Amino acid sequence: MKIIVLGLGNTLLGDEGVGIHALRRVERDWTASNHDDVSFVDGGTLSFALTDVLHEADRLVVIDAAQLHAAPGTVRVFENQAMDDYVGRGKYSSVHEVSLAELFDMVRLTDTLPAQRALVGIQPRDVDWAEQPSPPVNAAIPRACRLVHTLLETWGA
Repeated sequence: MKIIVLGLGNTLLGDEGVGIHALRRVERDWTASNHDDVSFVDGGTLSFALTDVLHEADRLVVIDAAQLHAAPGTVRVFENQAMDDYVGRGKYSSVHEVSLAELFDMVRLTDTLPAQRALVGIQPRDVDWAEQPSPPVNAAIPRACRLVHTLLETWGA
């Protein structure tokens, strides 16, 4: 079983980089527990090159800034079909090179979309030049990380 945790975002654009900031924290904490069956991938602003990474995954957690139409720092988890619906219906807006929906469509062509998948989305406040997330988004990172840990444990990692 191969589990991939994929952090997305641009760390030079404030809250847009929250997926990468959270990924680094999850990786630090999880690696300290010595679980070898989980890989952590900095996906940056997404590209079709990530299709190779997704082809290898049985399970996938994506961490990213997401337009949730909620207060900045709100964290929500979308799993499996709920994730597909959220990403595919244009509700998931991002400034990435390619969309997550497009990436998933490419992986579906080879019928290798991870059977279990989840999006941990964090509502941004500021997507402007800044190296750190805004205070409410930065404060949401620990909660997002706990949710990722819960998913990994539920999936038997």
